[in-house]
Amino acid sequence: MDISVFLNPVKEEVIESCHLNHDRQIGNSITIFKNEDDFPSLDGFQVAFVGVEEDRNAVDNEGCKAAPDVIRHALYPLFYHWRDLKIIDLGNVKTGFSAEDTYYALEQVFLQLLKYHIVPVIIGGSQDLTYPIYKVYEYTGKFVNITAIDPRFDIGQDKDSLNAESFLSYIILHQPSYLFNYTNIGYQTYYIDIDTIELMKQLMFDIYRLGTIKNRSELSEPLVRNADILTIDVAAFCASDMPGVKRSSPNGFSSEDGCKMTRYAGLSQRLTSIGFFNYNPKYDINNQSANNLSEMIWYFLEGFSLRQNDIPTAKNRDDFKRYTINFEDYDDIIFLCHKTTGKWWMEIPENHFIPCSKDDYDMAMRNEIPDRWWQFYQKLM
Repeated sequence: MDISVFLNPVKEEVIESCHLNHDRQIGNSITIFKNEDDFPSLDGFQVAFVGVEEDRNAVDNEGCKAAPDVIRHALYPLFYHWRDLKIIDLGNVKTGFSAEDTYYALEQVFLQLLKYHIVPVIIGGSQDLTYPIYKVYEYTGKFVNITAIDPRFDIGQDKDSLNAESFLSYIILHQPSYLFNYTNIGYQTYYIDIDTIELMKQLMFDIYRLGTIKNRSELSEPLVRNADILTIDVAAFCASDMPGVKRSSPNGFSSEDGCKMTRYAGLSQRLTSIGFFNYNPKYDINNQSANNLSEMIWYFLEGFSLRQNDIPTAKNRDDFKRYTINFEDYDDIIFLCHKTTGKWWMEIPENHFIPCSKDDYDMAMRNEIPDRWWQFYQKLM
């Protein structure tokens, strides 16, 4: 399929405004779709930037559709450090007559990128764009894990139409269902009804309060490593670091936390899409949010350039140290630690491997079943 019909090229004035004066800046080191009559071949690319100028289903956040080009303005001047990483900027998905038309265009673009094994970095736009991204995975025939860095669950109310605060309900209810797990990193309890928190637990989703992760950001690594899709609501970051949000919070992750987590995402071989949503330039101060987001994207690329084959398989079992922990009342738990990257995994029946941390291994050594193991085991029963 010719996906150029769904895309607008990057405007020349956007590139010129970046004042690119060094060959190794990102704007001079990647391939940019900037001429609608000359759409580049996708062969050989590993990462693609895709802007989506859509905010009609944003909730009280009109103006976030302007985010893609503002983020490009901050991203392009950063320096490119990865000789073996081929990146293309595909411009912006064409805005349809309705939000559903835009969703369809995004689906077609993403589907083609999946066929070429290209990981898209989606620059939104509002977070309801996560739903059409999820729908594309139906064509893979595999179950999907979604991880959200988000202060809320975006599950909405029963009668809510699809929007940036209800898209998760649409994902959960979508048929056929191929959502295996949803993980939330950084929810803020005072924004969420207690019944909704209980519902997430009943659905056996992984939810982690802001305070749990903020004090030990390395705990987010196995959570991000388990994701096929990482969707990021910029409202998850504190207002002092991320003012470009309509409903910003004094509490939240720091931009440094964000850079660590996106680097973890880049390192993960499993992750095949990442999206940054709800940034609204009209509330930004001195482009501070755009600069922070561009650095998070930079760290994602840094992690991506360092990807290694560290997911356990029958072919690479010699690359792992293997530890078996015996329990009296449960099956043994087998832990694997990659000899080079130091990443930990738990094996459960039928050759399923769960990303974990050394903390889980230490817990098992104390004769305690890790919550992560038990939760996944229940889903497979």
